[in-house]
Amino acid sequence: MDTKQPLIVITGPTASGKSDVAMKLALKYSGEIICADSRTVYKGMDIGTAKPSRQDQRLVPHHLLDVVEPNERFTAADFQRLAIKAIDDIRSRSKIPFLVGGTGLYIDSVILDYKFDKDHDPKLREKLEAMSLEELYTYCKTNNIDLPENHKNKRHVVRNIERGDAVVRSNEQKINTSIVVAVATEKDVLRNRIVQRTEHIFESGVVKEAKLLGEKYGWNSESMTGNIYPIMHKVLNNELTIDQAKEKNVTQDWRLAKRQITWLKRNKFVQWMPPDEVYPYISEYLEAR
Repeated sequence: MDTKQPLIVITGPTASGKSDVAMKLALKYSGEIICADSRTVYKGMDIGTAKPSRQDQRLVPHHLLDVVEPNERFTAADFQRLAIKAIDDIRSRSKIPFLVGGTGLYIDSVILDYKFDKDHDPKLREKLEAMSLEELYTYCKTNNIDLPENHKNKRHVVRNIERGDAVVRSNEQKINTSIVVAVATEKDVLRNRIVQRTEHIFESGVVKEAKLLGEKYGWNSESMTGNIYPIMHKVLNNELTIDQAKEKNVTQDWRLAKRQITWLKRNKFVQWMPPDEVYPYISEYLEAR
């Protein structure tokens, strides 16, 4: 990658406030944001994925949003390729790239220079299907593939491996053109933020969005089997009330946040700090260059 400008990485669990601080920094320092989020790459999934608002996208250019249709396959290798291309493009215009998101595999693929297995063996699924769940978990751990939200469902684990691609090799140390900061939000505050965001998602019309997406792409499409959409499917089938759906989504996102924290803490170079310290820390770093 071209290294004339630093790569600023802002990560942390879902709803931790990383997008807000990234917006402020990008506005001040002529930056552009690359979204490292496995949910927001899908077109049409705006409300359910808490995608950056149209206003934020007008104020600061955002990359890797709305990349593929919800029924299309998108892997970590795809993300790495497009993210590196976006970083080079941003730097070529003397802007600062901000890699922002909570999908640890996506971020690691860029800053640790993952090498992916490009050979898609047609017998891979047969091999995976023959494995037990425990063997699949070990495979995921060995190949740096994050477990899906419904990791007790073998079919979902197999699909996640197929989407993720096996990592053949990665660097142990991050590339020297990046600083990586994670937003460390207090547990009670984070839980409350998840609750508030859930309320906002429902008030913004996520049930209607899910209905339209389900009708267009089918409920078994890759992206429709994750995030809030299976919950919305149960609402539309009268299997859950709205209040039950909200509670279930809060629980699901809370579990996601804990998994994200566990993943990010694997890398010792990640600097954890409270939300109010992230902006001045990165600002001081950029001012000193």
